Amino acid sequence: MAKQGVASMLGLALVLVSLAAFPTGVHSIGVCNGVIGNNLPAPSDVVKLYKSKGINAMRIYAPESNVLKALSGTGIGLLMDVGNGALPGLANDPSAAAAWVKANVQPYPGVSFRYIAVGNEVMDSDGQKTILPAMKNLQGALATAGLGGHVKVSTSVRFDVVTDTFPPSNGVFVDLDYMGPILDFLASTDAPLLANVYPYFAYKGDPQNIKLNYATFAPGTTVNDDGNGLTYTNLFDAMVDSIYAALEDAETPGVKVVVSESGWPSAGGFGGTAQNARAYNQGLINHVGGGTPKRPGPLETYMFAMFNENQKTGDPTENHFGLFNPDKSPAYSISF
Repeated sequence: MAKQGVASMLGLALVLVSLAAFPTGVHSIGVCNGVIGNNLPAPSDVVKLYKSKGINAMRIYAPESNVLKALSGTGIGLLMDVGNGALPGLANDPSAAAAWVKANVQPYPGVSFRYIAVGNEVMDSDGQKTILPAMKNLQGALATAGLGGHVKVSTSVRFDVVTDTFPPSNGVFVDLDYMGPILDFLASTDAPLLANVYPYFAYKGDPQNIKLNYATFAPGTTVNDDGNGLTYTNLFDAMVDSIYAALEDAETPGVKVVVSESGWPSAGGFGGTAQNARAYNQGLINHVGGGTPKRPGPLETYMFAMFNENQKTGDPTENHFGLFNPDKSPAYSISF
C-alpha cells in the first residue's frame, strides 16, 4: 500500500487448482493478509479466523508455504503476489517463471488460486519495464502446467496511474505507453486489472473539498457527472468508475477491475479513528455487492488489511489499517 495520488481529485466536491472446491458464485469481499509484524498469529490461526468470519478470499504479498498449506481445501480464493523483488528474474528468463509456478502453485492443488499479481504499485520506470515480460512468462508457465485460463495473471496498480478523475467520466491513464500493452495483455487473457483504491488518501489530501461523509459511504453528498449522466454518493464509486472510463479511453473496455486493496486506518494520523475506519470498511462491505453506477453488479474487492502490523514503516497510520489486532480481537466492531 502506498499513498494515493490526489492531485486529480482536488476538484472533487466532496494440476486444476482446486476449482472443484472453489464456489462458483461471485464473492465480493476478500481481505489482504499483510505480515509486516512480529506478533501476528500463526498462518493456521489466521485461516481459521477468515473461515470463522465468513471471509472467502485472501490476498498475500509473496508465496508463503505455511499460508498455502493452511489454505488448502478451504475454498478461500487467493490473490497471490510474486513479490516485486522477483520481477527481474521472472521477466528475463521463462525457465525462472516455470520454476516459480512449479515451486509456488503446482505443489498446492487444494488451494483456490484466483490471481497472480505481477508487481504491486511499481512506480519506477525500470521496474515497470519488467512487468509485462514477467506477466507473459508466468502466463506461459501456467499454461504449460495445465493451468492456463484457470489462474489469471495481472498486476496491481496504484490509483494514480489514472488522472483527470473528476468527473469520473474524464478518467484517463497517465502513461498509455506503459499501461496500454499491459491492458492489451489483460484483454487477450480475460484477466482483470488489479487496482488499489483508497478514498482515505484522497480525503487526507484535500479535506476542504472532499467531505468525510462522501469518503466513508455516509449519506449527505451527491455528485453529478454530466459526462456520463450518473450520480455519485460516495468517493469509492467515483474512483473506480474513473478507472473504467480510462479503460474505455484506452480501447480496452472489456477489462474488468478488481479492487486489490482498500481500507481506512483506525489510528495514527489525520482522519484515522476507529469511528471513521468502521464507517468506511463496513460501508465497503455492504456496498460492493452492488457495484458502481457505471458497472452495476458485484465488484470483487480486497480490504486492507486483516491485522494491524507493528513493523510497517512510514506514516504512523500504516500500523493501523487492520480489521483485527494481532491477538485476533476486533480493532473495532465490524460484520461480514
